[in-house]
Amino acid sequence: MDSSRAEIRAREARWTVPVGLASLAGVILLIVMRPLNVSGDGAADLLTEAHAHSGSVVLSGLLQTLAFLLLALPLVFLFRAVQARSASVRPQLIGLVIAAPLFLAASSAVSIAVTTDAADSYVAGDVKPELTAAEAREECVEERKDEGADFLKDEYDPAQGETPQRACEDRKLADDAAKRATREASLAPLATGLSLAGLFGIVASLLYIGLWAMRTGLLSRFWGSLAMVAGISFLLGPLFLVALVWFGYFGLLCLGFVPNGRPPAWEAGEAIPWPTPGDRAAAELEPEGGWDESNVPDVGDGDGGEDDGEPPERRKRKQRD
Repeated sequence: MDSSRAEIRAREARWTVPVGLASLAGVILLIVMRPLNVSGDGAADLLTEAHAHSGSVVLSGLLQTLAFLLLALPLVFLFRAVQARSASVRPQLIGLVIAAPLFLAASSAVSIAVTTDAADSYVAGDVKPELTAAEAREECVEERKDEGADFLKDEYDPAQGETPQRACEDRKLADDAAKRATREASLAPLATGLSLAGLFGIVASLLYIGLWAMRTGLLSRFWGSLAMVAGISFLLGPLFLVALVWFGYFGLLCLGFVPNGRPPAWEAGEAIPWPTPGDRAAAELEPEGGWDESNVPDVGDGDGGEDDGEPPERRKRKQRD
């Protein structure tokens, strides 16, 4: 038995359970924190809710921070696994694989302070809108032309003397002030920088790891492709569920709870690429027991000469004569 393969299997055996649990725990935390997120119809409503439910803002941010820290483990583990099975994997990229989820975790932590600071400033009235009343009025007139009779029908109270036009102007001014409060929060630039670095880093990491996990046979073509889609889904909020599905699957794979078990490349400690569609088609056409070369007729006269066009039996009789 190759000692290097034995070392690979032994190292991975020590980490499969912790990595599997970390992957599942990260997914669970990201699911749990979703209902805790404050929401609103606009920036003003969002900050108003954040001010009223500051505890939820802090708890949601902390859960998200911990989740991204946990998801660093499966990424690093899978990268090391593909690296051990292929010399073509660039070892320098381990820095990116480690840094990406750490940046996302740091961004989540800093965003707690940004949201809290912005909410306090907005509710206290310390920030004024940059949009003028005339500009807000002009924008609302354009919107009313586009929407017609349904313009803000559920967002104003006629009993209070409000009109759709007035409700629209107030909403635009309030949202503009809320956006300014968020933009001018002291840690906002840091949160934005960390978030962008983490997002693009996680996309690149999952694209690269998913590709090489397929090439080395550590993931099937479906799950390797889904890893690459999961990376892109970090940039697209509604598709973030794809990333949760992939990390959940990988956690179950590490723990041995997937149908048919782990792919053979894990146990072998070396790359076992998945057969291509052409390889599978050739295998299906091959007769059971392999090809019998004794049944394959000779072509030509055996001397490398050209075929004279006569049947083989007639050529053999001529040679005997």
